[in-house]
Amino acid sequence: MGHLAYLSRKETFSAAHRLHSPYLTEEKNKELYGKCNNPNGHGHNYTGYVSKLQIYPFYGKVDPHTGMVMNITDLKKCMRVVLDELDHKNLDLDVPYFTNCPSTTEMLAVFIWDNMRKHLPKGKYELYEVKIHETENNVVIFRGELSSTEN
Repeated sequence: MGHLAYLSRKETFSAAHRLHSPYLTEEKNKELYGKCNNPNGHGHNYTGYVSKLQIYPFYGKVDPHTGMVMNITDLKKCMRVVLDELDHKNLDLDVPYFTNCPSTTEMLAVFIWDNMRKHLPKGKYELYEVKIHETENNVVIFRGELSSTEN
């Protein structure tokens, strides 16, 4: 019987955005999002954590030969591929995903989840959760429930 372990890595990225839904009127957007609906946007220094479960068929177990769940360098490379699409960008203008949905931290977590799953070696790792600190006090955790690729 092996050991179950969760591997996480923290990465930071900076991005600007405007909280604005194309499905709401200007008035409703201002009421709902307040100062975050500023037409010129605002920025954050996001801190993202990505966690994975172990290699199949060991599912969650530490590989007895390497002593690792996953090589942390491989995890870093995978995360940077995804986060480089966001880093120092205006989410609403530079990231096509946010053309038709509000660039909330919740939707940012879904974006990272969906793209991390695309960049992981197929069938080798299972993504557990994406956690994003938008600010010191605001945190979103997403575990794939109703992910956009599953709708």
